[in-house]
Amino acid sequence: MDQKWKFEVGDVVKLKKPHPCGSHEWEILRVGADFRLKCMGCGHQVMTERKMVEKNARGLIKAVERETR
Repeated sequence: MDQKWKFEVGDVVKLKKPHPCGSHEWEILRVGADFRLKCMGCGHQVMTERKMVEKNARGLIKAVERETR
């Protein structure tokens, strides 16, 4: 599994497991060794390791693509 996406602030990442509110999608608010993610369902924010996001990512919607929807 060699998925290498370029994560940037404003992108939405789809993760493997859902948040308790039911949403799989998280907006990226901060990128670095740690990520700050905001749940697209309920707005809850979490800080998590880059390794966890890269391992559990199942899709990436770039900020530019979101604006054109």
